[in-house]
Amino acid sequence: MAVDAFNLVLHIDIFIAALVTVFALSTLPRALARFSSAAEWRHGHILRSIRLGSGRLRGLRTQISNKGGPQDLAPSNEKGLSPQVAGPSSSGHGYLPDGAMSEESHTFASHANLLRHASVRTLASVSKLPPHVRGWSAVLPQVGGFLRHRLDAGFSLGQGLILGLYTAILVYASFLESNPFEDTARMGIVAMSQIPIVFVLGSKNNIVGMCVGMGYEKLNYIHRFAGVMIFLLSNFHGLGYIYKWTFQGVFTAKMRVTSNRMALVALVALDVLFFFSTSFWRRKAYNIFFTVHLVCFAVFLPMVYAHEHATLPYIIAGAAAYGFDRILRLLKTRIFNARIRPIPDLSLTRIDIPALNAGWRAGQHVRIRVLSSAMGLVGWTEAHPFTIASIAKTPEGLVLMCKNVGGWTNRLYELAKVAGYGREDGDESRTVTVMLDGPYGGTGHSVFASFSAAMFVVGGSGITFALSTIQDLIQRDSEDSSRVKLIELIWCIQDPSALNPLIPLFSSLIQQSTRTPLRISVHYTRAADTPPAKDILPPGVTLTAGRPRIAKVLDAVIARAVSYGSGVKAYMDITGVVVGVCGPVGIGDEVSEAVSAVDPGRRWAVGGIEIHEETFGW
Repeated sequence: MAVDAFNLVLHIDIFIAALVTVFALSTLPRALARFSSAAEWRHGHILRSIRLGSGRLRGLRTQISNKGGPQDLAPSNEKGLSPQVAGPSSSGHGYLPDGAMSEESHTFASHANLLRHASVRTLASVSKLPPHVRGWSAVLPQVGGFLRHRLDAGFSLGQGLILGLYTAILVYASFLESNPFEDTARMGIVAMSQIPIVFVLGSKNNIVGMCVGMGYEKLNYIHRFAGVMIFLLSNFHGLGYIYKWTFQGVFTAKMRVTSNRMALVALVALDVLFFFSTSFWRRKAYNIFFTVHLVCFAVFLPMVYAHEHATLPYIIAGAAAYGFDRILRLLKTRIFNARIRPIPDLSLTRIDIPALNAGWRAGQHVRIRVLSSAMGLVGWTEAHPFTIASIAKTPEGLVLMCKNVGGWTNRLYELAKVAGYGREDGDESRTVTVMLDGPYGGTGHSVFASFSAAMFVVGGSGITFALSTIQDLIQRDSEDSSRVKLIELIWCIQDPSALNPLIPLFSSLIQQSTRTPLRISVHYTRAADTPPAKDILPPGVTLTAGRPRIAKVLDAVIARAVSYGSGVKAYMDITGVVVGVCGPVGIGDEVSEAVSAVDPGRRWAVGGIEIHEETFGW
């Protein structure tokens, strides 16, 4: 009995959906733990503007106006608040040296709201701590280390196994009781059945990512691979018929059939799409890549339907996934006025949107368009992703730091540079209109505040991820809703001068971390013309030449997390170490290797080690 090809591919798609469901169910305990907090339902989904409470604003003014040294805290009042918590500054920034302006620390608002106050822990405060559920990589560390093993830069064995399983499923469907040299139609049917998968995983708001707690960028490698499989299967299908008809001498006659001509057009569109989807075009000419994507799919789908009407359900499913994504992106889109200004030492442009102050989680990113003719003929239409460098619900609002890495960011930097020329008030910023789409990505179901220790390893502009997450941990600690006992930050930069603009902010964050000690290690890899002046560094910040010894630092963090049992957090259980990575692919690979090399006994003693990676590139 011959196999019904359309029935077969339907069952194959159902099987793939079942595998996704199993994976989603495995993340359910962490999802329930995360959403047990009402705040998690309000943040990380839609950007919005809120009115900050008058109590918080009054508190800010009080903290800013009072005098007192950072280490000389006054006794707590009946509300557990210390009135002497911040030294005054013209910028409203606690702990800044005299004369330091907010522009020097790259914040327009005070971080005094993050200051923690001496208080006595109560049962009520204990109940505010986030529940901790270990991830599978911590529960089964040997399996986690095996799956993290790198097969190539930025590509793990676990990812390879997923793609291998997907390939095996499609090969099974293609060859089951079928000779591909005689029945090339099967290949085409299998290829078309994967259209919904390509569309779902290629969208910014995809159901798979929502179910498994991953951002679209984490699943994009499957989207690209599924596209490659459609390309290969479709070409095997099409070229097989072309060869057979040519060999039989009936090619011209077959091309007179309308459905066959439509199939040839669809195949050409797919091949063009594949060519312009290679890494070269994605990295060097994203606009061409994106435009070709839209045009070719607009041609491909109707031609496929005209060739074979039975593919309609898959085309509709793909179109529905695309439509769902566009509707959500429309709901997530916001238009605001923003201030932009250059930060020469960091070679980036800072974007401030004070009016947009809520709706995101630390570590998430947005896609931004700068609606200005100065961005070029098509530059104002381009959307680029940047990690949010600030935390929600502060007067500072949403802050982005856009590193100069290409034509669009260079034009933005030049636009910001000319802003202050000729200004008598000394203001170096310029107001532009921006369109934001997001937030996206982030730490998923992993709640950093539920771990005993947090370590961050970032490179270059990846510091934005660490800054937002560290500020979030400090704020949560001030609200008695963090288990983190210590924070370690390693920042890798090329030129030591890049540290200068962030010294005031680093100093402020360190002095705010009275219950959660923060240490910052900056490593530079390029020889400086003049040796950096280390005497200006505040306590807790070190500057070192050469690459960091990540394994050694991680070992020290584990030791401190295990031994840190005194003071206000002595009662807390040890719930593991989370390592956040953001930067070039090489940093992620190095951290993964260091985590996998940790002794099993030490890993068990600290409660497990988990990694969250945010890497640059396509």
